[in-house]
Amino acid sequence: MKNKSKELSIHEKDTGSSEVQIAQLTDKIENLSKHIKQFKKDKHSSVGLLRAVNRRKKLLDYLKKNKLDSYKNVLSKLNLRK
Repeated sequence: MKNKSKELSIHEKDTGSSEVQIAQLTDKIENLSKHIKQFKKDKHSSVGLLRAVNRRKKLLDYLKKNKLDSYKNVLSKLNLRK
């Protein structure tokens, strides 16, 4: 996770840019997905997963609308979409 965030960060102490937030959410989504596969009845975690996915989607939409080159970079580095 840290490597993905550092690759996408704008400067050394960057924690709030859309790119870094998307990288952190992607890591959270991967962890929650593994957890839910193991514990299928854990509804609280599945709600958290849905929230993280929706938040990442909103951030990706924002990047696509405002910073298209950064959007393409994020998709390729995080292996999102096709």
